[in-house]
Amino acid sequence: MPRVLVVDDSLSVRKMVERSLQTKGFEVLAASSGTEAMERIGGAMPDLVVCDVVMPDIDGYRICEFVRAHPALGSTPVLLISGIVNASVLERAAHVRSNAVLRKPFTADELARKVDELLAARPRPGAPASAGALPEELVAMPDLKGMLGQLAAMPGVGLATLVDREGFLIEAAGDVAIGAEVAGALASCLAESSEGIGRELGRGMLQSMILDYESGMVVLHAVGPGAVLAVVLRDATALGKLRYYVKKILPDLLRAI
Repeated sequence: MPRVLVVDDSLSVRKMVERSLQTKGFEVLAASSGTEAMERIGGAMPDLVVCDVVMPDIDGYRICEFVRAHPALGSTPVLLISGIVNASVLERAAHVRSNAVLRKPFTADELARKVDELLAARPRPGAPASAGALPEELVAMPDLKGMLGQLAAMPGVGLATLVDREGFLIEAAGDVAIGAEVAGALASCLAESSEGIGRELGRGMLQSMILDYESGMVVLHAVGPGAVLAVVLRDATALGKLRYYVKKILPDLLRAI
């Protein structure tokens, strides 16, 4: 019976993962912090580690580094889980040689499928581990920060910020004095309410909207169902070029998040 160590500071996530994997025949051990995981991992000798990226004491990247440096567990698969999976997260995951990153929330079937894949791909006993191989999802990912940087560098643009639908900042570029987190949270709230109006009127999902103010504009654009791009314009004449560029990079933005 494969043994899985689950590391997450959220009790509800730990219980969900535990139930999901136990029903599939896995033995599941749990740790509520990175510190506890490091203390237990040597004695537990798990066949796979499922670890949250963001934890209050030791994050998932450091746990992965700890596993890779362990003399007996260096080739153990590590599955990182995160509410935000963007280019920055994937780059760091690749750096610490995580085997995969799974976006939260996920279903029990998605989790079990990924765990099965990683266990099946483990090196055979005596076979050398491939230290340089990158997981498939870590290859050729669009550069989210670079794309927003190009947006912010356009003439007349002050700030480009990308937030999820709950208003949490994913990435930003440009004039930090404007306040990327505040602007993004307000943009997300406005987009959500505007989309509600569209649903009530039978107009479907919100695509974009333009807010015209005395001293500039704010352009909002939906990035799939889970994120909103907000761009602050100081010069209204830049609107046409901005909208063209956003439509051009939209598929890459979707891939990057």
